[in-house]
Amino acid sequence: MGKIRVKTIGDEEVEQKQQEEARRKAEAKRAAMQKKVETKDVIASEISPKADEAKQSQTNENEIASSPAAPDPRNDTERKQKKEKFVSKKTNKHSQSYKTVALKIDKHKTYSLKEALELLPELKRAKFDETVELHINTTETGVSGNVTLPHGTGKALRIKIVNSGEDPKGVEEFVSQIESGNLDFDVLIATPDSMPRLARIAKILGPKGLMPNPKNGTVTPKPDVIAKQFEGGQINFKTEAKAPIVHAIVGKISFGNEKLLENITTFVKALPSDKVVNITLKSTMSPGLRISLSA
Repeated sequence: MGKIRVKTIGDEEVEQKQQEEARRKAEAKRAAMQKKVETKDVIASEISPKADEAKQSQTNENEIASSPAAPDPRNDTERKQKKEKFVSKKTNKHSQSYKTVALKIDKHKTYSLKEALELLPELKRAKFDETVELHINTTETGVSGNVTLPHGTGKALRIKIVNSGEDPKGVEEFVSQIESGNLDFDVLIATPDSMPRLARIAKILGPKGLMPNPKNGTVTPKPDVIAKQFEGGQINFKTEAKAPIVHAIVGKISFGNEKLLENITTFVKALPSDKVVNITLKSTMSPGLRISLSA
């Protein structure tokens, strides 16, 4: 006798319902998943432009930070004002009294010595007796010498004599004095045997034009004789170390035109005429007068 399958009619309907329910759930699940994916895509598409925009903004900021700052017009104005102020100070360095007397001078004229000496007292600005100076441009540096002015310079020279033979201890004391910065003299005269000891301070005396030199007579076995010559009006002259110009004192305003004329003529004749470019005459506080002895 074979097997008999027993089937309940009500169970088939229940199974079908369960299957349909499972199918609906599966479809609902797939739909939910699909919707979720779509939602993510939408969000991503919305976020992406913003991210790109932020990235571009950051790039622009970096470029701006790395690029040179644009000039601020206010800063340009301030710099211009400072420059104008500096130029103004530089060009207006002279006092009003200087400018007033300067109007008496023809800047384009070369004066004869006689004309210049007549005008010089009118340019005096100080209450004291101003010193009369010559400033001579030369063709080269190294122009030097000495000359005795017939009427002196009007200045009391402080003359120092160094004599190793008579006072060796005094030479050492003098050297120590110079090394400490005490230069209380205008002319230094030394005997030949003192020069080796003075070599130690040559770098101090040389730039100031105070180092004794045989060419200007300040190295001599007879220092007392030379000292009297300086007291009588002898002066040394030499161009600046780095510029072809000679500075010289040739008297005082109170000397008067005649004495100043003789002093200046004597001094200029002591210079090599082929090395003189131009000559300027002035007093301590006055503007300069360009002069020519042949004018």
